[in-house]
Amino acid sequence: MSETLDKRQRLDKWLFFARVLKTRSLAARFVSSGKVRVNREKITKPAFSIKFGDILTITLERGIIIYKICDLGNRRGPASEAQALYEDQTPKLKSSEIQKSITPSHFYIKGRPTKRDRRQLDHFRRQDI
Repeated sequence: MSETLDKRQRLDKWLFFARVLKTRSLAARFVSSGKVRVNREKITKPAFSIKFGDILTITLERGIIIYKICDLGNRRGPASEAQALYEDQTPKLKSSEIQKSITPSHFYIKGRPTKRDRRQLDHFRRQDI
C-alpha cells in the first residue's frame, strides 16, 4: 500500500492521460504557461512530479477546473478510464450564474461603434496575437 502512495508521475503526462488536453506536447506547453496549480502553488515545469491526493487547479477558456488526483495513469485510455484518475471538485454553478458569465450586459452594443470602442477592440485583438 505504501508503494502505491509513494508513486509519482509527470504533470504533463497525467494531464494527457486524464484527457484534460489532447496531446502531451500541448499539455507541456499548457503547464509552462502557468495555467496549472498543484496544491495552490503555480507550476511552470511540465516535469513536476504529482502524487495521490494532490489538488490540481486548471484554468481553461471555459472556466476553472479543480481535480483531486485519485490514481496515476499508465496510458491514455478511453474516457471511462480517464475519469477514474481524478475526483472532480469543481463547484457547480446554477444555470443563472452560468448565463450571466456567458453574456455580459455590456456585450450588446446598439449602432455603429464609436472611435473609443474601435480603439478598445483593436487593443483587445492585439492582445490575442
